[in-house]
Amino acid sequence: MGLCFATRPSDSAWVDRVWTCTSDRVAEMTSVATACWGLVFWWREGRAYAAVSGPETRTRTAPVPEGATFVGIEFVVGTSPRAVPTPHLVDAGTELPDVTRRTFGLGGDRWETPGADDVEALVDRLVRAGAVVRDPLVAELRRGHRPAVSTRTLERRFRAATGLTQGAVRQIERARGASALLAAGVPVADVVARLGYFDEPHLARALQRYVGRTAGQLRAGDGGALGLDLGQPTTS
Repeated sequence: MGLCFATRPSDSAWVDRVWTCTSDRVAEMTSVATACWGLVFWWREGRAYAAVSGPETRTRTAPVPEGATFVGIEFVVGTSPRAVPTPHLVDAGTELPDVTRRTFGLGGDRWETPGADDVEALVDRLVRAGAVVRDPLVAELRRGHRPAVSTRTLERRFRAATGLTQGAVRQIERARGASALLAAGVPVADVVARLGYFDEPHLARALQRYVGRTAGQLRAGDGGALGLDLGQPTTS
């Protein structure tokens, strides 16, 4: 009972991961911080819904429709829906209107609502139509390269593309990664050393801010429904 997640990687250069989820006897969850934007589709009692989710800078409590089935796309950091630039979505996702079981609207056009196995085909159509775009400089940086521009230019372009600073993205991704390690039983001291936290209190503060759980809760699976698949790697 609660939220049952399954997550898979994607072979699309535009997609970080694809997730599916079902909800059962749960009314709310802890929504964790995330550095990327996404599309979420869900079905409940014969009706279809869709939303654009934005980067989230901290944890919060979010309602969950009971008995729903979800498919979610998390796009890579540095991409953006052309109709709503990613900085406008930070801590402010939005539900899409006029969604049917077959189609949804985005950027003034209608698109076929995907299933879990159709995500890459949808993303390819969105990219080819220019409905989803990205900053090539940010993409180069995320691949581990150092673009030949000044630090100030790089940070400005990064924030314009993502709505976040590079430091904020690193902190969010690190806390999510720490959560997965702790849930897998890795000792706290090892997580601190492996991910470069100053000490255990530093890790504890990060978990509270970005995940809404203590290390003990993550190890025990306590604290209620959590909007994160702890069985999968969570850093890019």
